[in-house]
Amino acid sequence: MDYKVMDDAELIKLYINGEEKALSALINKHEQRIFSYILSKIQNRDLANDVFQDVFVKIIKVFRSGRYNEEGKFLNWALRISHNLVIDHFRKQKRIPTISNKDDFDIFDIVKDSAEDVETGMIREQIEKDLHRLILELPPEQLEVLKLRHFSGLSFKDIADQTGVSINTALGRMRYALINLRKLMEQHNVSLSLS
Repeated sequence: MDYKVMDDAELIKLYINGEEKALSALINKHEQRIFSYILSKIQNRDLANDVFQDVFVKIIKVFRSGRYNEEGKFLNWALRISHNLVIDHFRKQKRIPTISNKDDFDIFDIVKDSAEDVETGMIREQIEKDLHRLILELPPEQLEVLKLRHFSGLSFKDIADQTGVSINTALGRMRYALINLRKLMEQHNVSLSLS
């Protein structure tokens, strides 16, 4: 059987049906691209090899569990897994503390601009995606206050005027928005940690 002429979907199907050599062919086919991506972010060959192996361990687990679907292209999916594992690697390396559960806690204090290296930039990008996804799950009145405060930079007095509520109501909505955002982070297992 000539694996070199087969496309990804055929190789994956063969592997799932017990043909181990099909997985080797799939790895060989995409190894250079995936490894280069990981190495470009981590910039250490030994650590990049470790992450590369973790990527394929994760891929194999998904194949064996029957959870792989053909919707996306295999390479894009593998690169997405690589991206997530690179972020996990940087988080572990820096032993970044998770957020505390204080009432005066403001998630947006974490996402501030600073001189960034590659890994910090990647972690920030992932945090912002996670945060924006969770923000959209807030009740409309809390979402509105949060957007006006943090994205438009309005004072609570201006927010109260613009939304037709008292300053106390605007402050209360903001407080509940942050409390609910914290709950959503716990439910979705999202960590907003950055060095």
